Amino acid sequence: MHVVVPTEIRDGEKRVALVPDIINKLIRLGLDVTIQSGAGLHSLNSDAAYEQAGAKVVSGDVLKDADVILSVTPLTAAQIATLKKGAITISFLPITTAQESIDAALKAGVTAFSLELVPRISRAQSMDALTSQALCAGYRAVLVGAELSPRFFPLLMTAAGTVTPAQVLVLGAGVAGLQAIATARRLGAVVSAYDVRSSSADEVKSMGATFIQLELESLEGTGGYAREMTEDRAAKQRELLTPYIAKSHVLITTAAVPGRAAPRLVTKEMLDSMSPGSVVVDLAAETGGNVEGSKPGEIVTTANGVLIWGGKDVPSQLPFHASMLYSRNVVNLLSLMTKEGVVTPDFEDEIIAGSVVTHNGELKKEVVKK
Repeated sequence: MHVVVPTEIRDGEKRVALVPDIINKLIRLGLDVTIQSGAGLHSLNSDAAYEQAGAKVVSGDVLKDADVILSVTPLTAAQIATLKKGAITISFLPITTAQESIDAALKAGVTAFSLELVPRISRAQSMDALTSQALCAGYRAVLVGAELSPRFFPLLMTAAGTVTPAQVLVLGAGVAGLQAIATARRLGAVVSAYDVRSSSADEVKSMGATFIQLELESLEGTGGYAREMTEDRAAKQRELLTPYIAKSHVLITTAAVPGRAAPRLVTKEMLDSMSPGSVVVDLAAETGGNVEGSKPGEIVTTANGVLIWGGKDVPSQLPFHASMLYSRNVVNLLSLMTKEGVVTPDFEDEIIAGSVVTHNGELKKEVVKK
């Protein structure tokens, strides 16, 4: 069967769905691989590297005869309309914002898989692209904060006197948050963190950071995510967090719930309590923002001199390793569906059933139907 990787066409997207180093795994499965010319250039993967790895590199349209299409962002409705009936797509496919692509897949009889919907179970860890890309985002968030901050991160003892370390606060201790904590600690900052799940405390402490305990109910959810909170609880949380935010030099927010708007963690009034030159990095800016006033892809300066960096396609800002990790996730999922050179999804498998969105002109997920 014919596996195709097209060039990403979303503005600013620098990742590629398949890197040369992993192509041999697909070839061993009996699959042919075609890469659209230039698809890997932004992630430092040349056409020559793909050819050397055993893939075919083609200029122009590569979708028409494809059996399986691997991409990072969803194919557009126009692209899907060119696919043959029964083709399989594997990509990020956010069910709240990719409705046109989903409708096109239904109309074209395309089987579309969403990496956002891969179940968070032990068997699927190697296919969890949300986790691998969150790792990249958390690392990048700290680099941005350090670059924008007018302060050193580490404690420095100099002939001119002592430089005190920066105070970094991370809100959300999921994968992105924990990576942000680890990176900020490596740079020498004093780090504290908060998460609505009390179970995160040990992980935060193990990285040398201080876990902030608020006198609030823990919101443990399923699949490693937090439960949605009521507005009363959110207001109380904001009130209790304000003193910690006020003394922070860099604030990084990472709270996100797949398929829903990001929770509002920081208001204008909380930002007003921060000192001039403080930096806020909002990784959830694309889904509504954890921070009031953040804008995806922009730096906003508040009236009191606080910089708010709104994240946009953050993992794509580290395209080399983000693509490498994403490729492994995608290939592991595709391998689960492949037997003797034929891709035949087994919808009795909980990973396949959990991540499929459309098949044979039908919506397969109740959450998508709703």
